Amino acid sequence: MAGRKSDFTLTKLDDLFTTQAQRDEEQLSKIRDIPLELIDDFPDHPFKVRDDEDMMQLVESVKERGVITPATVRQKEDGRYELVSGHRRKRACELAGFETLRSEIVDLNRDEATILMVESNFQRSEILPSEKAFAYKMRLEAMKRQAGRPGKENSSPVGIDLRGKQSLDLMSEECGDSRNQIHRYVRLTNLVPELLEFVDEGRIKMRPAVELSYLDEDCQRDVVDEIDLNDATPSHDQTIRMRKLFNEGNLTTEAIHAVMSEEKPNQKEKIVLRGDRVRQLIPKNIPVSQTEDFVCKALEHYNKFLRNRAERDSR
Repeated sequence: MAGRKSDFTLTKLDDLFTTQAQRDEEQLSKIRDIPLELIDDFPDHPFKVRDDEDMMQLVESVKERGVITPATVRQKEDGRYELVSGHRRKRACELAGFETLRSEIVDLNRDEATILMVESNFQRSEILPSEKAFAYKMRLEAMKRQAGRPGKENSSPVGIDLRGKQSLDLMSEECGDSRNQIHRYVRLTNLVPELLEFVDEGRIKMRPAVELSYLDEDCQRDVVDEIDLNDATPSHDQTIRMRKLFNEGNLTTEAIHAVMSEEKPNQKEKIVLRGDRVRQLIPKNIPVSQTEDFVCKALEHYNKFLRNRAERDSR
């Protein structure tokens, strides 16, 4: 039938002359216990490794059963190893008092290792916006380098880098975020650390954060000062106006103060909750996106408890 793909695939040459047992043995030969002191973390690893409750559970698991799934490393020119995936497992081994990490040695170049590192860490249940931002940026840059220099077939008369477009399309298919959303995440890497932390805490939403990412460092730090002074983050409309002023060369410290001092309807009466303090009181199976609903329901139950107690006391 026309257009139907063939299911026929050629057997690899090596497979013709080796048995399955030999291939399995060859695979196992690449897995070994490597001293922790010889394993370096992946350069600019964007995913944080926290000594939290989940880590303590992993430590106990490692103590009882060892590292079930080997970490992935690649050997460097100096003979040391670079960790591609398994940074939490490595930390758990350190906390458990182990001296080695069970690892699979893979033959990858830097760009291939970067792509694998991002893919493996995206399996985590919770990823901060900042982690996603730098991970997307690293992977996108690696994919562009792998694509090579643009030729006639992927050049554009209007100056659009089609390699970047193709990379974004591929990442969108694999990761689930749209091309525009991936672009927004990458923009977050231009924020100063203080603003990026506000994004991770949920105090600044994605779209206002993207607008702020177009300001230079001095202007961003002025915004941070205003946030600390007013205990209020800018609205999307305010960030759009500040970006416009910046593009016109008119975003001074005084202008930022004037915009940020405006009273916003949604911040006339405001309650600020520290993310880390609230999160430790919420069950681990509750996603971050459902934190507000959980807190509201908890407050409703507590309010009902107080009313019932007041009724009992009044009798």
